[in-house]
Amino acid sequence: MPSPTYHANIFCKYLVILGLISLFSILFFYNLAYISSQSLDRNISTIKCQESLLHPKEATTNLSHLMFVLAGSSRTWKNRRTYIESWWRPNVTRGNLFLDMEPSKEFRPWSPTLPPFRINEDFKKLRIYPKLANPVHVRIYRSILDTYRLKQDDGVRWYVMGDDDSLLFVDNIVDMLSKYDHTKKHYIGTFSETIKSNVRFSFDMAYGGAGYALSYPLVKALVTKLDECIERYHFIWAGDQLQSFCLADLGVDVTHEKGFHQIDLHSDLSGLLSSHPTAPLLSLHHFESVAPLFPDMNRPGSVLHIMKAANVDQSRMLQPSICHVRASKWTFSVSWGYSAHIYESIFPRSYLKRPIETFRPWLKGRPPFYMFNTRPVSRDPCEAPHWFFFDSVEQEKERVVTSYTRKFPRNMTSCSFSGNISADPVVSIRVFSPKTAKEGRKVECCDVEYDGADVANMRLRDCRRDEIIA
Repeated sequence: MPSPTYHANIFCKYLVILGLISLFSILFFYNLAYISSQSLDRNISTIKCQESLLHPKEATTNLSHLMFVLAGSSRTWKNRRTYIESWWRPNVTRGNLFLDMEPSKEFRPWSPTLPPFRINEDFKKLRIYPKLANPVHVRIYRSILDTYRLKQDDGVRWYVMGDDDSLLFVDNIVDMLSKYDHTKKHYIGTFSETIKSNVRFSFDMAYGGAGYALSYPLVKALVTKLDECIERYHFIWAGDQLQSFCLADLGVDVTHEKGFHQIDLHSDLSGLLSSHPTAPLLSLHHFESVAPLFPDMNRPGSVLHIMKAANVDQSRMLQPSICHVRASKWTFSVSWGYSAHIYESIFPRSYLKRPIETFRPWLKGRPPFYMFNTRPVSRDPCEAPHWFFFDSVEQEKERVVTSYTRKFPRNMTSCSFSGNISADPVVSIRVFSPKTAKEGRKVECCDVEYDGADVANMRLRDCRRDEIIA
């Protein structure tokens, strides 16, 4: 009879064999599961790859995605033609100019340097027509519907509205719109510069002369209800206000972008344009209500002149850069592509970013007038700048050089406080900027080189970390 020790040894052998079988089974099924999971991952990766090939990543918004809807009048076209012609890019920009009637024979054949013209649909057939508060504005507003019915919208992501006296900076508009999801409903523009205009109409609407943009999904929703909305709000006088009401009823409110400019102002814009917000310049409007942009030019000539700089680098147009020359106690300020100032005192950016009030409000009345802070025109030589205006632009290998020339003497004594030096000898300022585009809302700093001659040089650069402009 076997001993107890024999049975114990047999039992231990069975346990070892059973353990080995269990371990082998675990390893076998684990390896099988791993192989299956790897196969599944490969299948998923293959599917994703196939999907990416079938549905490639959507291209960034570019100029071909914009449809310009421009409104004008045959009666005013002769004086306004230059404004559109200065920025329109034949065979590149897409869109139409809508007129109230056929242009006169002097404009035939129609110039290929202009957008194609269309005549707005006769909407007198509308039941509500006799009750309309302002049929002219309704005609202009319905240009959106007239455009949609042309069926030219292949690949269009945005409708961009403007008047025949709107100067649009299309590269900046493209960059601005690229921030937004064009597959969603967006209404992008801005209010007037003057408080009374906004009170009279609305703070919550985009002014059409300044220009505004509608995403294509919003256009599609709007056009089916547009005439219905006109009937509902037939008593509204301003077409832009009517538009804001129609879009509000579709659940969409305006998104404000500072670069649009209605220019509800009179007189001299130089103070405003020399202190532009740190936002891309998108538009300028109402040229016939203000003085020419440059002191020695007419209005059309001024527009063509400022576009010389814009055609080289729109990203920097009117963008302010401020720097100081401590030794002579001077402050330099440039509004790129438009003007440059020399102050015979040290001023911080917080002060200079407020426009000099060289302009007047659109409507008379008691202050406050503007939607921004201003500083008064001063005859104090320590506060009044020496004015220089854009003269020329040159492209070099890795930089752009803009020149600004003194157009008139300051006719003041020098600011002698604390030994300040007169800037009267300076005749011209050259500004050297990088050839690379400026990022949308990035402030650029600068350095000044001046050795006592009649030319001062400013070199724009990225601001250093925590650099103080004061």
